[in-house]
Amino acid sequence: MQNRAGKIFKRILLIVAVVIAALVVFYWDLVVYGVRQGYGQLNIVWNARPVEEFMADPSFPDSLKARLRLINEVRKYAIDSLGLKDTENYKTLYDQKGQEIMWVVLASEPFRLQPKEWKFPVIGSVPYKGFFNQQRAFDLKKELEAEGYDVIVRNPGGWSTLGWFTDPILSKMLNRSEGDLANLIIHEMSHATIFVKDSVDFNENLATFIGDRGAERFLIHKYGENSREYTTYMDEDKDYLKYVDHMLRGAALLDSLYHSFTGQEPVSVKKQQKEAAIQRIVNNLDTLSLALTKHPSQRFKEKLPNNAYFMNFRQYQSKQTVFAEEWHGKFHGNLRAYIHYLSEKYPFL
Repeated sequence: MQNRAGKIFKRILLIVAVVIAALVVFYWDLVVYGVRQGYGQLNIVWNARPVEEFMADPSFPDSLKARLRLINEVRKYAIDSLGLKDTENYKTLYDQKGQEIMWVVLASEPFRLQPKEWKFPVIGSVPYKGFFNQQRAFDLKKELEAEGYDVIVRNPGGWSTLGWFTDPILSKMLNRSEGDLANLIIHEMSHATIFVKDSVDFNENLATFIGDRGAERFLIHKYGENSREYTTYMDEDKDYLKYVDHMLRGAALLDSLYHSFTGQEPVSVKKQQKEAAIQRIVNNLDTLSLALTKHPSQRFKEKLPNNAYFMNFRQYQSKQTVFAEEWHGKFHGNLRAYIHYLSEKYPFL
């Protein structure tokens, strides 16, 4: 009887091994990508040092120590006053030595604001792919462009590993202004509190909303409404929101153009009309009344933005009015209550 049970157990193990091997072969690219990403993230986590070490180091600049103290205050405020999840994140610091360490690839169809998506376990489909290796990111960019996609590569100021790793402070974060830094930390802490599978637009828009509103309240709490820190942040935010609204209107204009195509037009004609529309969007940037920038169109003097650029604004900004109306209408501006409601409504992953 025992011998028979042993044989059955061995057969089960063999079947499981065959299934695992088949899955590894079938998802080989995903496995390799996951291993590389895990190694890249582990390398950062492993080489990050406790904040206390930098605070005790006499050679570490006082101005950067002040930023580390600020991050700790932001973190505490986000937990105690906003109700975001308390984790071990942002208690260590990784020195980037002035270099970028992550590259994110985003792609869109050429005549539709439709993203290229990648599927991953747990988090589901996402419209971007991150790399800790610059060459691999630009190799993917080249590959996607050869397939006809509009592609951009950007360097994120920070990211959340959703609890898989302990997220460190990145040294380049310390160059940000008080408000911008508070916004970034609260944004990423929001991801570790509320994250819905297969809903990147929802997740990023929500984290943006909580980051924006949370940073405002933190700055008022710490510095006051008449402070330089708060007024600078609000001036920057007003300019950025005007820019965002313009780009969202531009995305709607491109949508209208693409929907007008019958499918009979030559690709060359569609490309010409698309480029003309984007050029108009860029030119009209200079009609915006911005406090901090007089000629925003100059940022595109060398190269026009593409569909992936416009699509990125939708992923991060298109639902801000929806969240704001619900926040004011149901919660009367109580951000903590709103966050609690959302975390109950949308269980983490």
